[in-house]
Amino acid sequence: MHELIRDITLCILFAWMLGLLAHFSRQPLILAYLIAGFCIGPFGAGWVKSQESISVISELGLIFMLFMIGLEIDLKKIVRAGKVILFAAGGQLLGGCLLGVLFFAGIGLSLGGGQFDAVYLCVACALSSTVIIVKVLYEKRELDTLPGRITLGVLVLQDIFAILFLAVQPSLANLEISVILLSIGRVAVLVAAALLVSRYVLPRLFHQIARRPELILLGALAWCFLVAETAERLSLSREMGALIAGVSLSTFPYALDVTAKVTTLRDFFITLFFVALGMTIPVPGLSVIGLALMIAAFTVVSRLVTTFAPLYLMKQGLRASLLPALNLAQISEFSLVVIQTGVAAHHIAAETANAASFAFVVLAVLSTFVMTRSDEITRWAIGPLKRIGLRDLDHGNGHGEEGHEGHGEARRIVILGFFRAASALLAEIERQAPVLLEQITVIDFNPNVYQTLLSRGLHVIYGDISSADTLLHAGVSKSEMIILSVPDALLKGASNEKLVRHVRTLNPTAMIIATADLLSDVDELYAAGASYVTVTRLSDAHELFTVIEAAQAGLLADKRAELDQRLGERREVLP
Repeated sequence: MHELIRDITLCILFAWMLGLLAHFSRQPLILAYLIAGFCIGPFGAGWVKSQESISVISELGLIFMLFMIGLEIDLKKIVRAGKVILFAAGGQLLGGCLLGVLFFAGIGLSLGGGQFDAVYLCVACALSSTVIIVKVLYEKRELDTLPGRITLGVLVLQDIFAILFLAVQPSLANLEISVILLSIGRVAVLVAAALLVSRYVLPRLFHQIARRPELILLGALAWCFLVAETAERLSLSREMGALIAGVSLSTFPYALDVTAKVTTLRDFFITLFFVALGMTIPVPGLSVIGLALMIAAFTVVSRLVTTFAPLYLMKQGLRASLLPALNLAQISEFSLVVIQTGVAAHHIAAETANAASFAFVVLAVLSTFVMTRSDEITRWAIGPLKRIGLRDLDHGNGHGEEGHEGHGEARRIVILGFFRAASALLAEIERQAPVLLEQITVIDFNPNVYQTLLSRGLHVIYGDISSADTLLHAGVSKSEMIILSVPDALLKGASNEKLVRHVRTLNPTAMIIATADLLSDVDELYAAGASYVTVTRLSDAHELFTVIEAAQAGLLADKRAELDQRLGERREVLP
């Protein structure tokens, strides 16, 4: 017992020190934890040698990690997922697994006889890293963009796929239809029981202890380990049970409170899991490094093929098809979980597991770099893709052709970029002055916006507003008013100031209306050539002040009724 405490102390100390280095060098924390485990493990300095300690630390970390993954799976979002996300995820998962089996079996990895290296690797390579993707997209403020929503939707469905694989994983050595059905049946029983208890029993218990944070935390942990142990008794696995426990809690009223209480504990045990995983990685030989590089290369290539193709075939355009493929081009933390369950079941060779861990590290670093520069990479790739015959949304329709000739009828008003402010503006124009819609051109590269505006009969050009050619061919030089309503935080490859300067060069006489994020941006935009600058915080402040006044006068219900009426009259492109 004292040895286990000493080993946990070393794990946390080295994870913290290397985590600090990773933070300051802008590298993934998971990479730091893996290196920390390698340094203190049997293949490094040898300070932690006990296989029992490593096993206990790893299993605890794995149980908590899967419990938290389950808590963060939103079943309602899966049900509401659009056909684009469903087809993209289906194409990526099925295509990735099929290509994976063919590739890994083709290079000589085992596919039967008690060893399933090719199967585990194809599943591992089909899953992408939620931690890395969400972190980078959040920092780039792209979670709410179309490519961001597609990426997150695919991630959620990947988690569901991993759950199904973990359900049949214990029976891989005896994979018959009856065995598969029995495994799925056990999972179904456990899921149904967990959902019923979390729906009808747990809310009443948690309501009674809602003001006792320690009991909320203790209750969540008790539920996690109860379902995990029940899964073990059903010949599934504790890890599978922890995942089901989390998913069942994600649907009940206190899920947010439970997540908040368990998050700190989760971070602690997830750190232990990755440090323990690092302790199992030996110094790589040439064969391991070679296999790891092949796994990494296959993951990137297969993700580009299996993600880009279904999105492109569903007419999402080159940009919105490429960006999710780039975002998803790495191996998931969940992949390491899958690999470790295979090692524990003796389904996969240790050398293959080590190669998968090295591939995870390589792709974690490379994909972080690629995702931060995904817009530049996409702009660079669109040209060659068009030259080899792939058509973008601006090909083959009257609006697009007119824009590309550059000699079409110039509209009086041009809206550069289309997000919520522009959506609200069009709805307001439609309500108050619908004739004005005939004088407006919208330029944007969101395929949903493009198709929706076309269906409503508006003049829309599919293109990147940061491209000089797009602005020139769209007839900006002949327009009377140019509106830039997208804030700098959401613009890609440009800023309002740069756009104002460029538009002013193309059109010295136009009225240019720009948007300022910061008060200090206002003077800079006027100096760049803007005719008027909107500051959204001022209109937001005015609206909030009128709400306060209405509340103080006892008229908040009337204020809400007025807002409901206004909302009911609007037909916005972006809800």
